[in-house]
Amino acid sequence: MSITPQWKDELRARVTLSSVIMRTTKLQRAGREWKACCPFHNEKTPSFTVNDQKGFYHCFGCGAHGDVISWMTDQRGLPFMDAIKELAAQAGMEVPRPDPVAAQRAEKRASLVDVTEAAQRWFVEMLGSPDGARARDYLASRGFSPQIIREFGFGYAPDSKVALKGALSNFEEGMLVESGMQISVDDKAPYDRFRDRLMLPIQDQRGRVIAFGGRILESRDGVAKYLNSPETPLFDKGRTLYNLHRAGTASRQTNRMVVVEGYMDVIALANAGISDAVAPLGTALTENQLTLLWRLVDAPVLCFDGDNAGQRAAMRAIERALPMLQPGKTLSIARLPSGLDPDDLINQQGAGAMQKLLAEPASLIDTLWTFERDAQELRTPEDKAGLKSRLLQHVDAIQHPDIRALYKRELLERFSGFAFPPRPRREWKPGARSTWQPALRLSSDAAAKLRHAISGGARDEFTRAVVHGLLQHPGEILRHAEALGKLAQFDAKMTETVESLLELSETLDSRGQVAISASEGLPAPPDNRRYAFLRESTNPVDAREELAEAVALLVERPALLSALEATKVRFNEDPEGAFAEQTRLRERLTSLNLRLKEFGRRKAGISAGAEISRESADDGALSDMKMD
Repeated sequence: MSITPQWKDELRARVTLSSVIMRTTKLQRAGREWKACCPFHNEKTPSFTVNDQKGFYHCFGCGAHGDVISWMTDQRGLPFMDAIKELAAQAGMEVPRPDPVAAQRAEKRASLVDVTEAAQRWFVEMLGSPDGARARDYLASRGFSPQIIREFGFGYAPDSKVALKGALSNFEEGMLVESGMQISVDDKAPYDRFRDRLMLPIQDQRGRVIAFGGRILESRDGVAKYLNSPETPLFDKGRTLYNLHRAGTASRQTNRMVVVEGYMDVIALANAGISDAVAPLGTALTENQLTLLWRLVDAPVLCFDGDNAGQRAAMRAIERALPMLQPGKTLSIARLPSGLDPDDLINQQGAGAMQKLLAEPASLIDTLWTFERDAQELRTPEDKAGLKSRLLQHVDAIQHPDIRALYKRELLERFSGFAFPPRPRREWKPGARSTWQPALRLSSDAAAKLRHAISGGARDEFTRAVVHGLLQHPGEILRHAEALGKLAQFDAKMTETVESLLELSETLDSRGQVAISASEGLPAPPDNRRYAFLRESTNPVDAREELAEAVALLVERPALLSALEATKVRFNEDPEGAFAEQTRLRERLTSLNLRLKEFGRRKAGISAGAEISRESADDGALSDMKMD
């Protein structure tokens, strides 16, 4: 039997949302609701509200929204069925039983957990025994505190093939084998898997022991330094992250999740006060593990060793992540110094050095570019063509169309800048005109078409300034083609203007940096004292930077208005969510209008008197751009 929507509605009705949230978050009564500082992001002023009557929580700061079930999965990090079971127990409801085969598997897993939990208790006991002296010495040499040793459950497996079997004699031999605690070989009695090793329990998201990792205390030929449990009905290494049950809680305070190479790295970080770290278990990061990480944070930080093997591991993780990238979901990469692991860096430079490294990670695209650029010498055109081919192969792996397009554009721009470095610019001096080429005159047909387009769409001062800025710097039109396309999409009045500009840019060819004369009957440009990109005396680099900012502002406003209209459409289906989204969008719109009003004033370099004299004129010119 499946979990039906009706059953979930009954569960929500029986459980008071605020009582569940209060277990981990301090709530204060605010009328009919509760409020708190949001547990999903760091803030000083409460913007997180809980409404028991409507059965949802909402944060006006970060947009977190959900019911009691999503609270258990998103904030507590529990799998869906674990969340359902815990809430059902609180509500006194019986969870619908799965089919008999699935129920049998669940019962077997529960009984195997009894085996691994018993083994963990015995390993801890052995660590404190005389046999565990060498293991205790090793832990002391690593500088692990008694608290860390207890928290992570260190133990010791004696050098015996039957000691564990004797200690767990109340369990059937088959259960010891199936749980991975013993090895069964044909025609031989099963024997203990872990012998003379420092032991660490591997736990699931609920904190239950499901497997073990063991480290040898003395190097021996032919013996692996680390040994993990095999995959069992309890343990799937591709779906398990070491320390996730502890790090998930810590990450809700730090808004960060660090991924290191192995469990000893996790413990070294915890010993230094960094508790939001996890590690894969002997494999490269899998799709399932990335999904687990992205449920908790938007940009997990990969922190692999600084040697070549560590960097290759980071690239494998990046390659695994590329097809899965979604808006807002990415990876960050903190690169350790060459030859060091986390423990080495902490011992040599202190915990502060590690914190600083984790606070300034590189982006996924920066790491991808740097790795491929430095992968081999680039001495010949063929070498450079190989770099471009490798970059485009990574781009093709990205499934999301918008992210794929943005990566392609960014990486090709970097490649072009690297493969075809710009020629040295002539020295520019303020007020000089020598760096400007004669203006390019439009044909009469092109001028007429552009004049008609501007008259129909670019009616306010700011829009006219941007259009004339693009005519002044026509090489920027194609650079901003994607943004201009969005402007036409969101503002139908600008469609003809945008099309005319794009058609015009395609005719310029090698003269793309030559200004287009505005004397062919086009509407006059606004006062150039306010818009530096319209003044011929402005440094061309500075002019293009300011023009790029203006284009972004011009596109953002119709996009916000379009998003506001979209929230009205879904208001009947999701009033709370739509209202919260409207509030957020209106705040952004207010901020945008202020930025539009102030644009250029900080850069114009004009006197205060002139500024005041134009104040009313500026306000009037911008009034067309305000919201109805």
